[in-house]
Amino acid sequence: MPGKRVQFDPETWNALDLLARDQMKDFQELADEAFRDLLHKHGRPPSLKEALRRSAGVTATVHPFPAEKKPRKGTRKP
Repeated sequence: MPGKRVQFDPETWNALDLLARDQMKDFQELADEAFRDLLHKHGRPPSLKEALRRSAGVTATVHPFPAEKKPRKGTRKP
């Protein structure tokens, strides 16, 4: 996973640490949530799957693959 180093002033770090403890989350979970919210705020898809759905448009339909037929027991093909 790519990583970046960020710096916080002591007051902000203490507030984030307290929030993490209150919600029983670690810093990574808080960061993931914050960046997901930021992407959502700016209308950016958080994943490739979501980006592909958006690029297909509203009128795109999903076509399921047909189920494979299993041969019946006791019947043999010549």
